[in-house]
Parts: sequence; structure tokens; C-alpha cells
Amino acid sequence: MGAIPVQETHEKRSSSMAFALRWEHENGRRIIIAAAFSIALAFMFFMLLYGTATKSVSVVVDGQETVVVTRQDVLKHLLDEKAISYGENDRISLPVDTKLRNGDVIVLNHTSPVQLTADGKTLTLYTTGKTVAGALEDLNIGTDPLDKITPALEENLGAGEEIKIVRVTKEIAEQSQPIAFETVKQNDSNLLKGKEEVVQDGVEGTKVIKTEKVYEDGVLVAENKVDETIAAESVSKVVAVGTKAPVVTVLSASSPNMDEVTKNGVNFGYKKILNNVTLTAYSAGVASTGKDEDHPQYGVTSSGTTVTEGRTIAVDKSVIPMGWWVYIEGIGFRRAEDTGSAIKGNKIDVYFDSNAYANKFGTKRGYTVYVIGPKKPVTD
Repeated sequence: MGAIPVQETHEKRSSSMAFALRWEHENGRRIIIAAAFSIALAFMFFMLLYGTATKSVSVVVDGQETVVVTRQDVLKHLLDEKAISYGENDRISLPVDTKLRNGDVIVLNHTSPVQLTADGKTLTLYTTGKTVAGALEDLNIGTDPLDKITPALEENLGAGEEIKIVRVTKEIAEQSQPIAFETVKQNDSNLLKGKEEVVQDGVEGTKVIKTEKVYEDGVLVAENKVDETIAAESVSKVVAVGTKAPVVTVLSASSPNMDEVTKNGVNFGYKKILNNVTLTAYSAGVASTGKDEDHPQYGVTSSGTTVTEGRTIAVDKSVIPMGWWVYIEGIGFRRAEDTGSAIKGNKIDVYFDSNAYANKFGTKRGYTVYVIGPKKPVTD
């Protein structure tokens, strides 16, 4: 009988423990969830309490500071609450959706539109500047002291006012220019009268001219000479002018020959040689002599001969005696039979029958003429 009660007591204890374990297993998750919910609820309550707590913030509008006590938690709501207006181009130190914290400082600066024309563009910009200078500084628009700015920098700005900047630049350009040389003439008693010789060649000098060029927006508007210096002096040309009277040699048939030459197969002696002779041409007609074919002196030379092509020439008889033969390089033998008012010095007028050919002949220079004598040379 003593063994039976012991077994019953053991069974009761086992049943109690099993029940406890079973209850803990079934309700543990609920307890954990309930505890977490309580914590979250407490946190939300705390945040709500924090969010609706009053805050002290500083609001600076266009430089005027106001300390504001508010329960608003977002900057936009605070601005709306205080009826502080702002536009999309105004400058706010914080985004309008910023969460407010105690002690925040909000800076709001209202801007005004201006029309800025510079560097080839016209733009609408928004500035806090109240003067032209202030606007340019605010907009970080660089200027040069030479630039033309309208209105003046110290002028006050109105909304929508136009500011115009003309960029002004200057540059110095250097240019070399020649300096003409002078010609100096000096008398020379050893040189025949009427002759000139260059004693010293002239040399051009050089001067450097500095010019200031002014540009407005890249366009040249002014050009002023600012300096001029001599880089090299010019050298004068010196010309000797003859003053010596020529020795007049009167030619005659008895004058000795200077030399002998052979031209076109004919050998002859000559008493004088003329260099650099000018040739012209004439005919017997009205254009050359003023006489027509009905004139009694038509075709008659001043020496009394009748003009003949291939023979007759008009000369200055102080140079070539009348009736003397000459040899003209490139022309041939001719005889001095005529004179003319325009025929002076080393000039010869050659006769041709055709007036048209005489006109076509024109003026020819640089000929050499051999003065032979009263007899025409013939082949031996």
C-alpha cells in the first residue's frame, strides 16, 4: 500500500510542468508582438510630441532679421504661416521642404529682374543688387575700367531695367614707314654746263609709328597716332650740276677726222660723234611745214634743195653744218639740208614722203650719229 501513493504524486507533478511549457509555447509570440507594438507606439508619441513642440528660428528677409517661435515643422509651412512671400527666382538659404529645428536661421533675399546686354547677348537675370554696380557684383559680371556701362554704376535699378555693357579694348600697333631722301644739287665747275652727275646715291630712312586702336565689342572705332620714332635717318642724294662752259668747235671741211669706221660696208672718216641723239620725222605737207602742194615753196628746204626721202634731214646747224653728210646708226647716210624751230642741239628731224609714216615714226632716243663732212662717203 505504501508504493501506490508515491506513483500518484509523480504523475501530478509531470502534468503541471507540461501545462506550463505548453502555455509558454503558445503565448510567447503574442507577448513579443505586444511588447514591440508598445515600444513603437511610445516612439511615435514621443516624435509627435517633439514635432509639435515649439521652436525658435531666425528669419532674415532682405537683411531684416526676425526671431520666430513656431510649432511648424517644415520651412514652407512656416513661410506660409508668417505670410512671407517668395518667388522661384528668390534666394532662400534652405530648401522649402526642410524640416525645421530649434535655432535654425533662414535667409531669404528677394530678387528683381534686369535685362543685361553684354558680349553679344541679351539675358534676363535676377539680382539682389539695388544699383548697377551692386547688380553686376551680385551676378558676378566682370567689367574692365575701359568698358562703357549704361546706366552709370552708381545709378539705382528699377525692376526690368536694362543694363548695357560695351566692351572696350585698346591695342598698340607699330608700323614702319619709309622716309624719302632729299636731293641736293651742287654746282661743279669741272662738269660741262647742262650736265649732271650723281655724286652720292640717296637712301631712304625708316620711321616707326605707334598707333593706338580702340575697339568697341570687337569693332574698330578709333585710331590715333601716339608716338613716332626715327629708326634710320635718310641719306640725301647729291647731284653735281655742271657750270663749265663748253668749248665750241667750229667744224669745217679742213677739220681733221677723229677716226674712221666702217658701216654697211662703207669705210669713212668722221669729224665728230654725237651720242644720245633724239630722232623725229616730218613730211612736206601742211602738218609738218604748213604748206600745201599749191604753195610755191612746197617741198623746198631752208637750204634751197628739194626734200628727198632717204637723203634729207633737218638739223641744228650749230651742231651739224648745213650741207654735211652724217651717218645715223640704224637709219643710214643722210644730208643736212633743212632746219626747224624745234630742232635744237642733239636732235634730228628725218624726212619721209608719207605724212602717215612720219606720224607713226614718233620720237626715238639714244641714237649715235657720225658727222662726216660735205662729201658723201662711197664704197672703194
